[in-house]
Amino acid sequence: MESIRRQNPQAALMSLEAAAASARGGFACLFSTADEYESALITERRAQGRYTPSRSYWPLALFLGCALIVAGTVLLFG
Repeated sequence: MESIRRQNPQAALMSLEAAAASARGGFACLFSTADEYESALITERRAQGRYTPSRSYWPLALFLGCALIVAGTVLLFG
């Protein structure tokens, strides 16, 4: 603050305006709407392969296990 008081008021004002302009530039957004952002986000995630169905055999294994338990119970008590 002391250095601003030593400068002339015009120079101090120009310095503050330059600092404010550079601070505003740091918060600029690449997208003008939320729809653009979401579209870009989905496109990027598709490129990464996040929306592809995974191959998991757990549901099939659990179904077969339950079917064997039911069949064993029927054979045991039937």
